[in-house]
Amino acid sequence: MALSFPHRARTVLVTATAAVVALSAAGCSPAVPKASSGPDVFSVAASAAITTWDPVRSFSTEALYMGNIYEPLLWKNPAGSAEAYSPAIAESWSASADGKSWTFKIRSGATFHDGEPINAAAVKASIDAARDHAAASFIWAPVESVTAPDDSTLTLQLKYSAPMDLVASSTYGAWIVAPKALAASAKNDKYFEAGIDAGSGPYTIDSYKPGSKVVLKKYDGYWNKKAASHFDVVDISITPDAVTAQQMLTAGEVDYATNIPLENVKTLASNPKFSVKDFNSPFNFLAMFNTKRPPLDNPEVRRALSYAIPYKEIIDIGGQGYGTQSHGPAPSGIFPYSQDVPQYSQDLEKAKQLLAAAGHPDGLKLKLTYASENPAEARFVPLIKDAFAKIGVEVDVKAELFNQQWDSAKADPQSAQDIFVLNYWPTYSDAGSDNLTTLFHSSEKPSFNLSYWNSPEYDKLVDKAATLTGTDRDAAQGLYKEAMDLLYKEAPAAFLYDARAVSVVPVGLNVAQFNENYPFTVFFAPIKRAA
Repeated sequence: MALSFPHRARTVLVTATAAVVALSAAGCSPAVPKASSGPDVFSVAASAAITTWDPVRSFSTEALYMGNIYEPLLWKNPAGSAEAYSPAIAESWSASADGKSWTFKIRSGATFHDGEPINAAAVKASIDAARDHAAASFIWAPVESVTAPDDSTLTLQLKYSAPMDLVASSTYGAWIVAPKALAASAKNDKYFEAGIDAGSGPYTIDSYKPGSKVVLKKYDGYWNKKAASHFDVVDISITPDAVTAQQMLTAGEVDYATNIPLENVKTLASNPKFSVKDFNSPFNFLAMFNTKRPPLDNPEVRRALSYAIPYKEIIDIGGQGYGTQSHGPAPSGIFPYSQDVPQYSQDLEKAKQLLAAAGHPDGLKLKLTYASENPAEARFVPLIKDAFAKIGVEVDVKAELFNQQWDSAKADPQSAQDIFVLNYWPTYSDAGSDNLTTLFHSSEKPSFNLSYWNSPEYDKLVDKAATLTGTDRDAAQGLYKEAMDLLYKEAPAAFLYDARAVSVVPVGLNVAQFNENYPFTVFFAPIKRAA
């Protein structure tokens, strides 16, 4: 049985990301030195809005803060790490041979910020709450029951085999929360909104001014002394405008900014006081073809358009060079990504030949929509229009707010757009059970399957792969690879590029590697000034 997510609250997230997560640190000089007396304060301009402080209901950009305040059972490490996971609340974990029973050993000695000890009963309460009313409750769909036979043991019995290590390390719906706060929230669903926290992580919420300021304070009782915070206080100014954040940064008003205009990164990179690094991100751009009506019901037409797309130019202009051409819908670094999945490359002559062979020697007229609030899409969509014009395809481009674009696409495929440009990312680090399934698995009422594609062969592959991910990940990978090969062959979408996460770091500041599994989180504890 495959996981599918028909009720995802992605619309609140799409506007928050502009192709890549651009991170920067400090201003035009090395990081601000520590004051001679008083607490060591790290100041930040952060673009992340707070839609809720409730760690269970959280499903938006407040993840930036959540990852510093709360912990999951385990952390998923960046691609290429020596170990796939790092222990968090769970010291160790194991699965039965059939993948239907998972046991997590809960560490001793850890406490919540209210001083209460963390035990298996507390973890069970958090998972039960997440299963009941988390915005991302669907990630726990495989779970039949949760038991805590003793203080250090948590057992999950599943309805079917599933990768609970990936689920337990999700950036949404998997935070472990103090039981007293869960009980208070059950009586009052606004309990957390004043800025109350109930986590176990390296920081607590010291103060909160809605829309303006968040101040985090080091939690001295944090169990992980090796990963304890280097700063006593993180003072965060909520700064939605990237240009303003850059101005604050370069003026020395803040030590760090979470978002600067991507087109300005190269200018900062030319300054010898900065270095630029880029990492995998989970953000994936694609163009969904409406397969429900002519002419895009013909895979030969879809392949022709796929050959006409200027992939390199899209990355150079849309992603400002910070991207790699996609190998299907699984972004680089996220399971089940495979660089062996074939790609189209621009070949205008072949595109013309395919169009003519499909009965369209004189070209076509198509309608394309994209999210007007996404700057990367605004930059690269004109490139697609111009390239298609070279093969006789006239494109009517319409920029809409994502919600408007979404409503039109969902209303009726027969009157919807021909091409829907989409920025997508998985909720947790399984793009098989998410991207491949959510975007292309057939269903009566497709959620994000905005190509409206229906392939029993594809459905069978991804359904089978989902049942193997918890027991035989290599076998699951092989089936997902077959499914992505079929996507290449049938071309229900054009796979444009995987965005890169850009980090601009000044001399004098050490910043941890960006983790593509937690794209909206800036982990403050590892940041430190160079010795």
